[in-house]
Amino acid sequence: MNFFFRLLFKFFLVISLFFIFLVLIFYIDKSIETKNIYKLLGNGASIINDGGIIYRDLNKNGKLDIYEDLTKPIDLRVEDLISQMNIDEKAGSVFINMIGVSKDGTIMDIPTFNDPFSFLMDSSSEMIIKMKMNHFNTRAAHSKENMLKWYNSIQKVAEQTRLGIPITIATDPRHGVPTEFGASIYTPYFSKWPSALGMGAIGDSILVQEHARIVKEEYSAIGIKVALGPMADIATEPRWTRIDGTFGENPIINAKLTAAYVKGLQGDSINKNSVISMVKHFPGSGPVGNGKDTHFPPGIQLYKGKNFEEHLIPFQAAFEAGAASVMPTYSILKGVTSQDIGASFDKEIITGMLRNRFNFNGIICSDWGLITDKRVMGILFKPASAHGVENLNTDERIKKIIDAGVNLIGGESLSIELSRLIKDGEISEDIIDESLRKIMKQKFQLGLFDNPYLNDEGLSIYNNEYNKNKGIEAQKRSLVLLKNTNKILPLDLNTKIYVEGFKKPFNNKYNFSSIEDADINIIKVTSPKGEGVEANSIMQMLLEGGRLDFTKEQLNKLLPIIKSKPTILVANLKRPSILTELNFEAKALIADFDVSEDLIFDMIFGGFSPSGKLPIQLPSSMESVVDQKEDLPYDSKNALYEYGHGLNY
Repeated sequence: MNFFFRLLFKFFLVISLFFIFLVLIFYIDKSIETKNIYKLLGNGASIINDGGIIYRDLNKNGKLDIYEDLTKPIDLRVEDLISQMNIDEKAGSVFINMIGVSKDGTIMDIPTFNDPFSFLMDSSSEMIIKMKMNHFNTRAAHSKENMLKWYNSIQKVAEQTRLGIPITIATDPRHGVPTEFGASIYTPYFSKWPSALGMGAIGDSILVQEHARIVKEEYSAIGIKVALGPMADIATEPRWTRIDGTFGENPIINAKLTAAYVKGLQGDSINKNSVISMVKHFPGSGPVGNGKDTHFPPGIQLYKGKNFEEHLIPFQAAFEAGAASVMPTYSILKGVTSQDIGASFDKEIITGMLRNRFNFNGIICSDWGLITDKRVMGILFKPASAHGVENLNTDERIKKIIDAGVNLIGGESLSIELSRLIKDGEISEDIIDESLRKIMKQKFQLGLFDNPYLNDEGLSIYNNEYNKNKGIEAQKRSLVLLKNTNKILPLDLNTKIYVEGFKKPFNNKYNFSSIEDADINIIKVTSPKGEGVEANSIMQMLLEGGRLDFTKEQLNKLLPIIKSKPTILVANLKRPSILTELNFEAKALIADFDVSEDLIFDMIFGGFSPSGKLPIQLPSSMESVVDQKEDLPYDSKNALYEYGHGLNY
């Protein structure tokens, strides 16, 4: 037996050493490759003083070109720039992909095990210098000083490219409290707000516009100039995993809040102080078939209630408010167009609806990862969301998406492939130029060509007490009191309480007790997730929603506690949860939309009166969920709580 274990130890030792050797070779090879890529850069832009006006010589030709001249009309500057771009530069400019950020604020060129997602990404230098890309999104949330350092560093690299085209940085939402993995990115120094669903529970367009204005300030201070949102989708399918990113189930309220958010981000017109709003997911991702998120197959939306038109209402409002960019859904819209293909591949959606019906003239950017599979160290992270065009190869998918009318392709770095297709005459250079007119115009409007750099004075915005307090106000206003039997709430501060399900340690002002000695239980639950899901990739395991009811095991654990004494139940709602059994036994029920736990306790103990209203219907059973139609709001029979319900003290 000892011989066997010694042999096994030697085997694993050899395997480990071999793995370390491979990793070492990988890092050495990457380091050499990166150094060679940086050698392709030229000098930075020199300064031209023309009659007292300062210009940057971005193409390093020693003279003032039209596109460098900030006194010229933007349309003329765009045309001059495009006329100087070669095909490789044009191809690189129509892709946007995720970019890594090193924790110390340096440019990430080599993936690190501290950030497993960095293995999903091409190196920064490769994308900027070799692939000629100048649009990226980031999920990094390092210190504000290091995020600023990184931003200025990549702009310096961009300045040293042939034409000095500046980089545009985009992000998913960042203004929530700490939460599980999802679309939102917890950024500690940003002001803290409830989820979009919580903003829907408030329903105040003035507050939403002010929220977006604050988002604009806080994004801009570290160089983020495109917000991948708001989500204008109507939450009509309760199983959908992205519901907490929407404003809820009411198309009119959603339209009002979506328009307010766009106005707050962009202002009355796009300028150097704006953040671009990329409203999504046209024409509405709410009615996903059987609740299955369309990041993943089969990627369909169903309209059993013949309610397609209602899902367009918030998008119409966004366009009227001036939304400068739009992102189509991943989905196949069953029965809406003549082809069963994903929206970004469908010319009837992109050109027919967006361009012709709605006269949308901004940037149409596809959602991420429609063309190629994404892998982390060989393991499938996300399959290509090429719904309906799975039979097409990479080149054919590129041609299909561009022919449909998409301007900017998300989550891909396929500029070399696109450049070849243009040079071979398979894609018209004129079509790419038309996209570039929209893409480069936004960069000029944002002032990036004139001066993309930022100083650290802007970081003082993160100390702004007004912004922090507005976020706290919104969190308080978003809490919804659904049940308050015999006015058990608010509790007296001396009440002995047993607490379960909360993550945050609380201060000593509350009278915490064991479950045996407590007068009241305060229990927190979160929307069930992942039950009944067969995941075929890492991302599907992380995001797919599944059933909305609690398992028998969960109920068998929770119900005895709730029955043991009067219980205040707090339900954190990422999606509508089936709370029927728990609600029956609890004395009070509070709906929480990602609110700081100390504020929830403040409300429970009478620090303020709840005022939020349910932005979604809460179903009473999985049977009613299955029976409802994906595209219709408020159609769950015998709902536990209806849309708009909410009590106060």
